[in-house]
Amino acid sequence: MDKFIVTGKDFLKKDSKGPSQRQLRVAEEIRHILADFFIRIEFRVPELQGQKFTVTEVRMTPDLRHAIVYISHLGKSDVGDFLPALKRVAPYLRNQLSQKIRLKFLPDLRFQPDTTLDYAAKIDAVLNSPEVLRDLKKENQ
Repeated sequence: MDKFIVTGKDFLKKDSKGPSQRQLRVAEEIRHILADFFIRIEFRVPELQGQKFTVTEVRMTPDLRHAIVYISHLGKSDVGDFLPALKRVAPYLRNQLSQKIRLKFLPDLRFQPDTTLDYAAKIDAVLNSPEVLRDLKKENQ
């Protein structure tokens, strides 16, 4: 038996309800604080000096111990190049975060590139392609 079941509830099954209100509230607070840090703090890591990032989203695990921070490099899609440097400054950001937010456990920060703008541009290019426009024209007639 590979599942742990107590009183009919499967504890390994993912909850399909989505994030709780507390997860959303904590994630949004962390997003605001980190976005403010990226605006105000000049990092000593050479790869990050002079770079401008924005925090587009933060997702919290249900136990609030891990935060996945989605970042975007303003005007560019090369944010993946900066992930190792952001990983190096994560302990510093976590320390700064501890001074601004009060939680029982301070979450570990994991950085991920935000690819939603790239995906939206790709969908827009597909929708504006001649083949799709031709098919849409046929449907409207």
